[in-house]
Amino acid sequence: MEDDALNKDEKQRKDSLKSAKDAANGAGGGGGDGGDIVLKPKMTLVNGITVIVGSIIGSGIFVSPTGVLINTGSVNMSLIVWILSGLFSMVGAYCYAELGTMIKKSGADYAYIMETFGPFLAFIRLWIECMIVRPCSQAIVALTFSVYVLKPFFPECQPPEDAARLLAVCCILVLTFINCWDVKWATAVQDIFTYAKLLALFIIIGAGAYYLFQGNTEHFTFDNTKTEVTSLALSFYSGLFAYNGWNYLNFIIEELKDPVKNLPRAIAISCTLVTVVYVFTNVSFYTILSPEEVLGSEAVAVTFADRVFGMFAWTIPVFVALSTFGAVNGILLTSSRLFYAGACEGQMPEILTMIQIQRLTPTPAVLIMALLSMLYLTVSDIFALINYVGFATWLSIGAAVLCLPWLRWKQPKLNRPIKVNLIFPILYLIATVFVTVVPMIASPVETGYGCLMILSSIPVYFIFIAWRNKPKWFNRSMGGITQSLQKLMMVVRPKQK
Repeated sequence: MEDDALNKDEKQRKDSLKSAKDAANGAGGGGGDGGDIVLKPKMTLVNGITVIVGSIIGSGIFVSPTGVLINTGSVNMSLIVWILSGLFSMVGAYCYAELGTMIKKSGADYAYIMETFGPFLAFIRLWIECMIVRPCSQAIVALTFSVYVLKPFFPECQPPEDAARLLAVCCILVLTFINCWDVKWATAVQDIFTYAKLLALFIIIGAGAYYLFQGNTEHFTFDNTKTEVTSLALSFYSGLFAYNGWNYLNFIIEELKDPVKNLPRAIAISCTLVTVVYVFTNVSFYTILSPEEVLGSEAVAVTFADRVFGMFAWTIPVFVALSTFGAVNGILLTSSRLFYAGACEGQMPEILTMIQIQRLTPTPAVLIMALLSMLYLTVSDIFALINYVGFATWLSIGAAVLCLPWLRWKQPKLNRPIKVNLIFPILYLIATVFVTVVPMIASPVETGYGCLMILSSIPVYFIFIAWRNKPKWFNRSMGGITQSLQKLMMVVRPKQK
């Protein structure tokens, strides 16, 4: 009797899927050519560039680029670290260009680790990124957005914490709607706000260039440079955090037009542009502000604007708000595809594999990302969480880069439209060990918490994924929940290519 009930539930589920697909095909244009329910490649090269640039440039360069200066001790050494961090990111991105054109699956490093090292290590990467790093990062950037929107109303003090959190929730909800409605809307938001943040940075760079040519060079020295290995490693850690996001386009490669041509171009243009902008922005700051002023400022760009722009200084908080709004959109756009990729591999709930039948967007994945981000907004110290798992993020990216030489050895006949010289992944892996192991020694407490977060993925994996013979009541309950959510959101599995 129990088997008959289970078969009946499965038949009803299949019937509901067929009805939903038929409804989509009859809706006209919902599924595109032939009514197929799939993620469509709608993104151009320009969209790809703005996704990467918009995801990298968030609040950090505007608010407080002090982490590098604290650990280097001098202006010139901090500028060298900014340059080397950019070059390090370019090397990693170059390696990802081969991986992305060879393994054309959404999910980026998760997909590469799955293909190379199997489901267990891939799930650990997925767990850390989906459950902690991405939602925490989005919550922090949304909170920064709300603080700078409210700042003009509270010029003498910090905005109320509850008001800032509520506005951050509104920011996430608005962008969730946009990403659920249309990929083109989401990429348009990314384009517009990327241009806005670049305009702000070019204004700062222009002002800095003017004062530099006036002879304001007294702060550009190697005085007080720190020589300890741990300090230098921590300075790179801060610099690389500012460049985080260079791999985000790989997460949505299935939606990029002509990825073999456009992915490497977008990566090369974006990483070069961001490195140049970051370095010249820091140069501009130090033409006006002393190292002591930079270290004592909570918002370096605002302090710079107060000194240079006078009555127009209010424009910088506005541009910071625009910058962070675009960064939240970039995180949401790419992170939802990571949930989607994990679900397609059977490592996330089945509902996250599904596509909205009319809008052709991964609506369930977008919604779960938004809900997790809003959940983290209730935590008082979410910045600490990012610090705890920061080293795990770079180790995971290092593991993805390791896939490149590993696959060259194990699967030499794979089609590789782009073939990277092996010296680049080797250099990247050596640098990854340096910027992760040394800070782990210097900050054992944060490392310990980070390891606990990583270890928490192991019981989840063995209970929900490795354990195949689950009780029938559990499978029936999950099937019922999935079916109800399908009907609520009008979503179905995409057609397999």
